[in-house]
Amino acid sequence: MPAPSQPELYRPRLTYPDLPYGAMLDRPTQLYPEREAIVFKDANLTFRELDGLVNAFANALRELGIGRGDRVCLFMTNRPEYVVAFFAIARLGAVSSPMNPSYKEREVAYQIGDSQAVAVVVQQDLLELVRAVRGEIPQLKHIIVVGPAAAGTPDVVRFADLVARASTARPAPVAAGDELLVLPYSSGTTGLPKGVLLSHKVFVANNIQFISAIRATDSERYLIFLPFYHIYGLMLMGGAVHAGITMVVMERFDMAEALRLIVERRISTVFVVPPILVALANRPGIDTLDWSHVKTFMVGAAPVAPEIARRVTELTGVKVVQGYGLTEAGPVTHLNPVHDERLLTLDTGGLPCNDTEQKIVDLETGERELPAGEVGEIIVRGPQIMLGYWNAPEATAAAIRDGWLYTGDIGRIDEHGYLTITDRKKEMIKYKGFGIAPAEIEALLFEHEGVADCAVIGKPDPEAGEVPKAFVVRKDPALTVDALMTWARGRLAAYKALQEIQFVDAIPKTASGKILRRVLKDEERKRLGLA
Repeated sequence: MPAPSQPELYRPRLTYPDLPYGAMLDRPTQLYPEREAIVFKDANLTFRELDGLVNAFANALRELGIGRGDRVCLFMTNRPEYVVAFFAIARLGAVSSPMNPSYKEREVAYQIGDSQAVAVVVQQDLLELVRAVRGEIPQLKHIIVVGPAAAGTPDVVRFADLVARASTARPAPVAAGDELLVLPYSSGTTGLPKGVLLSHKVFVANNIQFISAIRATDSERYLIFLPFYHIYGLMLMGGAVHAGITMVVMERFDMAEALRLIVERRISTVFVVPPILVALANRPGIDTLDWSHVKTFMVGAAPVAPEIARRVTELTGVKVVQGYGLTEAGPVTHLNPVHDERLLTLDTGGLPCNDTEQKIVDLETGERELPAGEVGEIIVRGPQIMLGYWNAPEATAAAIRDGWLYTGDIGRIDEHGYLTITDRKKEMIKYKGFGIAPAEIEALLFEHEGVADCAVIGKPDPEAGEVPKAFVVRKDPALTVDALMTWARGRLAAYKALQEIQFVDAIPKTASGKILRRVLKDEERKRLGLA
């Protein structure tokens, strides 16, 4: 790549309005009231209609006694009600806590309980999971069901009924700034997932940073199948709404349906994760479709192999733009330039977003800044950085130091400012862009009476990036791999499911008892011929 000039790379300072996040819907409602805001299956909502539904649901929640600071879990797949609920909760000054709809009972009970949620908005086919654990979460007062729940069911109230009888008048405004807006949960390496504290100010700023870095225009149409419960999907939702962009929403990814929508709805930007690009690169007939209206594939959540990006561009003529971010940064911190193909680098996470600073620091102390080209821990600073972790002051102090977020990722910055991710200081497994805490799977395995010791690592996988593999020391020599796999299956979300178990005589550990995962990973890479 030729050396870019500074003017081409310049990202100016932005202005971030001091407003509550719920007001991000005001601009498109005023400018484009009859434009489609959401297209979902055979239905659509204009911005005027979306605003009215948001007000109605906010007023309905207030009538239930939900208000400023109260936590409300969102337990749904992608659908218009998700957008309505998120903005309505924001307009009340309450706090949304997105939940993965693939969660099992233990995960449902943990997040609702840990977040101290007083209500959950849950789609009909997930209702029984909430009911099954309600006795464990006494602070949960309200279950609001999206879908055809039977009227009159005593322990639930229907979303549609609440909206139908509520006023569409705008609720009284609430304070914004550093007050909490959303509490997503991010898997750590020391146990169960941690709640990430993201304020109104943080999310407003990152939505604006995103639409600026991607050079969004209000004439675009986004295809969004990435889940709203994931910070990537949540950011796309907010950025699209504020910019007045029509979202064509899919409940979940389906290749044939996605391709149909891209062509028929003349989508301008498609947001993907690496496994979807791999599937596109291998899809027969992909080069015969009309891609002329698509400007960009934006890929995030995990690095994409450069050869895959090149292959997709060769087949479709659409450039692939890679970004980088993390839940603790709202999430976007970096994005490759979208406006000039000469500036694109397929093997980097790109340049810092507007008003975002970056450094590479030494791994030992985190205090010494390293020069261009040297590898160390990536730290970032900007208006999108989280307030901290919920009920975890020590983890917060370790992650945020003097205003800098220590990402736990390892990389380098070249002389032009492009960031390349080379490894993870954290031990989290990255499966199709989702983080899996090894300690969470280990805790489950220890519940089996036949397991004496165990360690879980991410095994390299060409499709998923990494898959969980367990090394297990048996108490009972009669225990088989099949028996243990069968026992573990279904006790955690499907994406956390073990893909392989290997019995060993001992788990390598430090003198202090910490698992030497790097040793296990190195041995696994040698076994696969990747070392």
